Amino acid sequence: MAKRQKNQTHRNSPRGSKTGQVDPRPTLNEEGTIIKDWGGKMPVALSFPNTYYVGMSSLAFQILYSRFNAEEDVVCERVFWEKGGEAAGKQLLSLENERPAEEFDIWAFTISYEMDYFNVVEMLRQANLPPLAADRHDSTRWDGTDWPLLIAGGPGITMNPEPMAPFFDVILIGEGEEAIPQFIELCRDGIYDDRASLLAALDRLPGFYVPSLRPSNRNHIDFRPVERLWVREMYKYPTHSTLYTPETEFSGMHLMEIARGCGRGCRFCLAGYVYRPPREQPLDTLLGWAQDGISRGHKRVGLVSAAVSDHTQIDELATELHRMGASISASSMRMDPISVPLITAMAAGGAQTLTVAPEAGSQRLRNVINKTQTEEQMMRAVSLASQLNFPQLKLYFMVGHPTETDDDIQAIVDFTLAAKARFNRRIAINATPFVPKAHTPFQWEAMADPATIKARQRAINKGLARHGVAVRADSPDWAEVQAVLSRGDRELAKVLLAIPSGELNVRTFFRTLEEVGLDRDHYVGKWTVGDPLPWDIVQSGVSENYFHYELRLAAQDKTGLSCPPDSAGCLTCQACDPGWAFRYGDNENRPIPAAKGGAWRAEDWQPWTRLKADKHRTALGTVTVAEIPLTNIA
Repeated sequence: MAKRQKNQTHRNSPRGSKTGQVDPRPTLNEEGTIIKDWGGKMPVALSFPNTYYVGMSSLAFQILYSRFNAEEDVVCERVFWEKGGEAAGKQLLSLENERPAEEFDIWAFTISYEMDYFNVVEMLRQANLPPLAADRHDSTRWDGTDWPLLIAGGPGITMNPEPMAPFFDVILIGEGEEAIPQFIELCRDGIYDDRASLLAALDRLPGFYVPSLRPSNRNHIDFRPVERLWVREMYKYPTHSTLYTPETEFSGMHLMEIARGCGRGCRFCLAGYVYRPPREQPLDTLLGWAQDGISRGHKRVGLVSAAVSDHTQIDELATELHRMGASISASSMRMDPISVPLITAMAAGGAQTLTVAPEAGSQRLRNVINKTQTEEQMMRAVSLASQLNFPQLKLYFMVGHPTETDDDIQAIVDFTLAAKARFNRRIAINATPFVPKAHTPFQWEAMADPATIKARQRAINKGLARHGVAVRADSPDWAEVQAVLSRGDRELAKVLLAIPSGELNVRTFFRTLEEVGLDRDHYVGKWTVGDPLPWDIVQSGVSENYFHYELRLAAQDKTGLSCPPDSAGCLTCQACDPGWAFRYGDNENRPIPAAKGGAWRAEDWQPWTRLKADKHRTALGTVTVAEIPLTNIA
């Protein structure tokens, strides 16, 4: 196979240029775009396999864009999926310099949702690449050079990479901030040399999964699980917006990831286990980022985390952001405890919606899923939303939880009507089907059949529509497709390849699944605890025995354990190593004085720490929690 040489003419000349003049680029309605000359640089295409609008709403995508472009000898440009692009025969081009995707040396995908797997295959075909890695290894491009090296990461693929494994040369398992420099260093020379040697070198690194070199079945004699990567010192990495555009969900907003992970332990939640242990950005770091964004005209600040209100200094952060003149939005909140300064600051800044996620209507079912918020706590938040004049209240529920009954569905209706009695403006609820996810206690549970979910969604709508409550019910049929992908193995690659371009729908998917000889019920049904799992190749950190323990508690309608963001001294679930777990030394040095060692019960989550009891001196001065007058709220 011919080797590529860095700085080849066809690779460094502008597309379509015969005179050395660059073709005019489309006008990008953006701030923060990085455009580099290709000369002497290694080109990386960074793709989000969805539309520009969706992709640019991803803070992780923006962070990766900055990380790649921070390398002086790397030029990183973005490539997005466009609906109908492949069917129309459109060339797949990068955004910055309109370079064809197949001209890049590296093509990196960040995949947030399983449903985007279809778009990945479509993009590879649109770029005229053989979709399967094995076919690319056995062939070359038109000029005899290697195909681009394809690497993927992101929450949609990192915990169960198997359905996508045949398509990618490399899959990054876990968090990528610290892995990117290593990856680039190996690729600087290896990408232009022997591809097999480069893949072997990547295979030796923690976190890099090379599917062609590792069997995924744990009973195989050569089985080697891949260690998940996670960042211990979050403060070293800027986790905030680097690009701003009005053409996205968060138009012009300055997004800041204030914490990573969630230790609440909800048994259905992939993010709660993928990103264990929870970690935080320091208060002074966040205030500095906010001040920088505001100084450049971005007064809308979006706080991003699996549970924004669980940040141990959220009260101080919200108070100071309000003092700076920021308009605050939060990606998600918990009501146990409720952060009054945060909600008040959001209202004062003109936030239109307060979102509460009970997930289940009855306390019994909330215990089953380990969602410890009580109805009293959530109704207190609803009353506060009414007092602060929020125009809209959103309630998020799941339908089809394990052990769910018709009584639990009626409890959703009753809960919502109780909220309406306290909040006399617009209320909307979302009834999302439960989908079993890899590396969660419910990974073995069956998904409720679509007919049952539809009947329960109709019952919710019937009980609430006449009271003026808007009910949004996600499709159970598409949720079943998602369940197949989330629990899939490498055989599913055949299905993704066999679906004709432009003909994707639920019926086509399941017909194709049957045609390639795969059993629908196997992927969505109940599995035997202890049997091999498709995602055994991923060493997520959380032990399988811990998931067994949580599943047994769920069967008894009991809550389990939790992992507060400043807890320590616990090795129960095995996500932490001893260095992290005992970072405070002896138990008496832990920020939660009441903790005596070992794991926290979920219902004993503490709404305060020793740190929160003190004033905080930062680079911007001393920060305290000050009451935000309600008179400031329109």
